[in-house]
Amino acid sequence: MSSTLDPKTMDRRFFLLTALGGGAVLAVGGISAIRLLGGKSNGSMTAAIPAAAPMQDMLLECFSDDDGHRLAPCHVRKLVLTEAQWHQRLSDAAFNVMRRAGTEMAFSGPHEKPQSKGIYRCAGCNTALFDAATQFDSGTGWPSFWQPMAKQNVIESHDTRFGMIRTAVSCAGCDSHLGHVFDDGPAPTGLRYCMNSVAMNFVAFRVS
Repeated sequence: MSSTLDPKTMDRRFFLLTALGGGAVLAVGGISAIRLLGGKSNGSMTAAIPAAAPMQDMLLECFSDDDGHRLAPCHVRKLVLTEAQWHQRLSDAAFNVMRRAGTEMAFSGPHEKPQSKGIYRCAGCNTALFDAATQFDSGTGWPSFWQPMAKQNVIESHDTRFGMIRTAVSCAGCDSHLGHVFDDGPAPTGLRYCMNSVAMNFVAFRVS
């Protein structure tokens, strides 16, 4: 029997190895890794992540949507999309904030503390970012929190645009811009994570 594989067979094997390798298929915080990595609801993952895009494996903290309790740290792959795919995934307002480091207008989005308990997840990749229990009304018109759910789930970097020195906050799961952190917040941290509403989705706990 010939040892040469049919090209279609090789393609199928390569796809399966790529999809299953590196712990890409796993359940995280009550959601599938396909949702976390950008797959559509029909289970397609290749439509959201270009085959040639480099993917960085990282360790993030994962949390349950049931009651927000911390799960074991999980290996996920940083979501890398083309600009066209980000445009397809996000609204125009969210794209401007998350991929262009823009800022939504104050009081233009949900900024009051929600009535139910829950967590805020990244609108781009679903990474857990903030617990509503740490949210407070800063009077600024943007959702404000005194700490993130896990330090490793966010990236803080220097921002010197507009002649100011600020600390920008991005999602570790997809490098999307979220907002800034300031040192004028309440106890116990004294910090104010000032986020853009369009960069996050609120998920109410399923278990009270």
